[in-house]
Amino acid sequence: MLSLPDPLLQQVAALVTGQIGERPSEIAGQTNKSTVEHWIAGVTRQGDTGRYLAVGLSRRLGRLLTPADLGLAEPEEDDSIGLALGADPIDALLPMWRFELDRRRFLTSSAYSVAAAALPLTYVQEIADRTAAARSGHAVGMAEVAAVRDMVRVFSEMDERHGGQHGRSALVQYLRDDVAPLCRGRFRTGEIRQHMLSAASRGVRLLGWKSYDAGQQGLAQRYYLQCYALAVESDVPGNDGFVMRTMAMQGLKLHRPEHCLGLAETGLNRAKGKVDTQTESFFRVVHAHTLAKAGHRTTALAEAERASALLTADPGDEVPFWALAWGPPAASVYSRNAKVYETLGDHRTAAEQYSRAADARPAGTYARIVALDLVAGAEMQLKRGQIEQACATWNRALDHMNGVRSVRTRKAVTRMRSDLARFRTRGVRCAAELDERAIDFLASA
Repeated sequence: MLSLPDPLLQQVAALVTGQIGERPSEIAGQTNKSTVEHWIAGVTRQGDTGRYLAVGLSRRLGRLLTPADLGLAEPEEDDSIGLALGADPIDALLPMWRFELDRRRFLTSSAYSVAAAALPLTYVQEIADRTAAARSGHAVGMAEVAAVRDMVRVFSEMDERHGGQHGRSALVQYLRDDVAPLCRGRFRTGEIRQHMLSAASRGVRLLGWKSYDAGQQGLAQRYYLQCYALAVESDVPGNDGFVMRTMAMQGLKLHRPEHCLGLAETGLNRAKGKVDTQTESFFRVVHAHTLAKAGHRTTALAEAERASALLTADPGDEVPFWALAWGPPAASVYSRNAKVYETLGDHRTAAEQYSRAADARPAGTYARIVALDLVAGAEMQLKRGQIEQACATWNRALDHMNGVRSVRTRKAVTRMRSDLARFRTRGVRCAAELDERAIDFLASA
């Protein structure tokens, strides 16, 4: 058993309490001399004590420590990791990142949870009451925020150009080793802290997107939940609503509409009047899609038209960093509007909107999403009986898929082969030639 003199025990207790800088009267009883003495003696502490010790010592030493590093209780390997909104999202993300890097199957094969999609909105107020973090030594400034934004932007561009599996482990390590310690650092101003947490939120959302692209929907949902927690804690107007919008999109894609309309409506209400017009159009078009899925045709079309109108209105402020994920705002709105019309059975307008979306993005940078918009447009053309036009559009999509590692693109090509089967048997030449190209793609992807 390790034994430390009383003065040193008191110093460690004071260090931890002082370094946390959060609600000292509430945590004093959990980081006093007796608590530290029990910890050193090997007694497992209960409640939040382990987190307070880890956070305080991390700030003092200038490197990230977890309760497990201190010999305290480690989260069990179970299916609940990441599905809860706790006091500190970093506490949920650290074991998720460790398990992902260890290739633990229980996370990557976990199922999407309808219950977890019902966000407890009281959490917004609870997390807003937390005060800024503190760490001795170097204070985090805007230079660090800019560095995180730049790095996340690089990972985002790599993701869109080459697919979700390129750079995934590197992103996990970057967020764990570099961004997480910054989030628990001492900041020069409260505004800088807000920007750092918001930048971290976008990085975690990108991990969710990569998981989504790999077909790991349960893991994607867990990342989105913790991304939401970081966005709420950042208190940047509209950021938390944008994550709600993302979660609504996932639910729609998985044909699990429960809570989607509520998520989209709440996200819009939290952003409306607080963001620029182009960003507001993002919120409105997803709201339109959830309305269409709920069978509210008239209101869905009206909301889709509002979203389009906002693209031509005075843009106002610059589109915020957290809203820039899928290329130019107009392209994202066209693509989601296409889904509104597709849901409502207007395949002609849907095809037009998918084509506009593909043309509005720089193809070299957004290869995957351009390809997927073209695939969706081809499917709309096929529904209208336009087999030759559909084949031409599918060929364009395949042009953009070279070098893209994505489960979604593979599924799209497999689905295309199934759609073409009846035309191949009839001897339709364009269908047969396209199928041969699809076979080659699947063999090499």
